[in-house]
Amino acid sequence: MRAVRGWFRDTTGGLPRTFWYLWTGTLINRLGSFVLVFLAIYLTQERGFSAAQAGLVLGAWGVGGAFGTTAGGTLTDRWGRRPTLLTAHLGAATMMLALGFARDLWTVTAGALLLGLFAEAARPAFGATMIDVVPDRDRLRAFSLNYWAINLGFACAAVLAGFAAQAGYLLLFVVNAATTVVTALIIFVKVKETRTITVDLPRGGAPAGPLRAILADRVYLVFVALNLLGALVFLQHISMLPIAMADSGLSPATYGSVIALNGVLIVAGQLFVPRLIKGRSRSHVLALAAVVMGVGFGLTAFAEVAWFYGLTVLIWTIGEMLNSPSNATLIAELSPAELRGRYQGVFSLSWQLAGAAAPILGGLVREQAGNATLWAGCAAIGLVMAVGHLLSGPARERRALALRTVRAEPVVTTQSTAPRPAAPQAAEPVTTSRG
Repeated sequence: MRAVRGWFRDTTGGLPRTFWYLWTGTLINRLGSFVLVFLAIYLTQERGFSAAQAGLVLGAWGVGGAFGTTAGGTLTDRWGRRPTLLTAHLGAATMMLALGFARDLWTVTAGALLLGLFAEAARPAFGATMIDVVPDRDRLRAFSLNYWAINLGFACAAVLAGFAAQAGYLLLFVVNAATTVVTALIIFVKVKETRTITVDLPRGGAPAGPLRAILADRVYLVFVALNLLGALVFLQHISMLPIAMADSGLSPATYGSVIALNGVLIVAGQLFVPRLIKGRSRSHVLALAAVVMGVGFGLTAFAEVAWFYGLTVLIWTIGEMLNSPSNATLIAELSPAELRGRYQGVFSLSWQLAGAAAPILGGLVREQAGNATLWAGCAAIGLVMAVGHLLSGPARERRALALRTVRAEPVVTTQSTAPRPAAPQAAEPVTTSRG
């Protein structure tokens, strides 16, 4: 028992209060995140759309998200974290209800696009706030705890949504909108602005524009491209997987139970992952994660019954668990402090591009080449990702080391838009090493 208490203290202790407010908002929001989990089933069974039409709607969500995360990243750096989060959450709640009442294909598509825009605009601001308030030595466990909350909520939501859908799909949209509003209220009452503006005058002249700086950062762009490939595979679990299970004669409630295994495994094991991977090569961890995820999705080609689908979910979830904390800490280490929102936005953009492309490509491949080809392609992408991480990893670590060195140098000018946080919440401690 003493060992358990010590592990719990090491895992959760010492994190700033603002982090726990964000964590609570994440958990509440995810407990009601019914819509995206069941949107493909809702569109095909309730609205009568074809798989290709459902892919179009999900793709519109991704397109809206691509614009939203780009705008959200810019607003996070220029307008502030807090107002961006509030606007994004309230806009998403409004569009969630609008989508629930939409009926024809083009109205539903437009609603999905606008919902994606608002919902995904919050991602850069949330990520930047997390990096602002959590010291770099604690970020691995902080991101793991947040990811744990996401999946605890997801596991519960997936099961509850399966039964709520039987009472009427509109209930899914109403509950999702309500939990989004509650999250906005927590941010409004408890989360203060954390943005700081830091100007570091380089030795060779004036700093380049933000977009030019990101486009010139080839190391980061390669990292983002690899994440795009992974997202194309991963997002098949909310686009083509429910359709494949329906074709196997399985009910929406069965899909909810099977996909809930993803959240259950993460809730049970994610908090142990930081200790498991600490001190290991991140390139090797990410490569292993890509292989495991590819194998899990590839095995879906042979699934016909619920337990086999559940086995595939458990396999690719292990890959997801290894991938997520390493990805999160790398984003923080590869992002210059003054461009955190935009760097978060570019990384989130890879998810939104995948959100637009994955259902459309998945639907086309499935209809034209067959179910087995779709899942075999996912396995092949996993292998390509693994090779990419092994080849690009050393350059990423050199880039992270260079940024640590720059941050350790004296800052020329600092102008804060909010009161400087207390020492445990320092936005960028310059004397600590990164964990």
